[in-house]
Amino acid sequence: MKKIRLFALALGAAAIGYYVYHAVTYVPTSEWEPAGMGWLGFEMALPILAFTLVPLVFSFTGEGIAAAFTGRNSAEFRDGRTGLGTVRSVRETGLTVNDQPQVRIEFSVEGADGKTFDSAAKLIVPLTELALLRPGVVLPVRYLPDRTDKVEIDLSGDASAAQHAINESLIRKGITTRHKLDIAERGIATQAVVQSLSVTGTIRDGYSEVELGLVVTRPDGSTFATRVTKFLAPTSVGQVQMGRVVQAHYLPENESEVVIALPVNA
Repeated sequence: MKKIRLFALALGAAAIGYYVYHAVTYVPTSEWEPAGMGWLGFEMALPILAFTLVPLVFSFTGEGIAAAFTGRNSAEFRDGRTGLGTVRSVRETGLTVNDQPQVRIEFSVEGADGKTFDSAAKLIVPLTELALLRPGVVLPVRYLPDRTDKVEIDLSGDASAAQHAINESLIRKGITTRHKLDIAERGIATQAVVQSLSVTGTIRDGYSEVELGLVVTRPDGSTFATRVTKFLAPTSVGQVQMGRVVQAHYLPENESEVVIALPVNA
């Protein structure tokens, strides 16, 4: 985007410069020609175009504007690292595109190395989705290690990269283990009904440990009962109340270990 803006500025400056040069060096074609005609030729269209197009280029290459039209991250961030951004605050900037507001989102970002930093992103958001951007929501973001004051929400559509970032974060915090992730990846996908729920009292990084009694359905329709422990964010406790149906994975050779999967931003 910087290159595009610099190119637009250079063209604008060249257009205005040529117009001034032409006017100053203009030689009348006859003695009857009025003074100042050098300023009134077709060249006067050049500064008009410059003062019109340069602001447009700056507007459409602003933060979040290009993404609204292309649906992709800017070239600067397209190959950046994937981190997890937790929304701290959202406010409108006053700019709108097709009646859709641009917002500035303040994030607390956990990088791929586990380090956290504060940053911000600007994004054009449809009015129907504005309410989804609330404090506490976790979104995958793209960032540059040498410039952490600015990030972009990941628009690559690469769900595996985002899931990997989430998994690594949960492992670092002790919320899950690689063994459980392996069960979630290789195990049979099924459903389970929550029969009981108890809180153990253990808390890790704001996640509470709960013990769940589950009735899990096998692929052939039969069921088996088991108990699992899981660390949950406060917003996720409502998803495991008694009687709720949850997504589960298990390995056929070891039905005692069942892993349940819950949405991150439920």
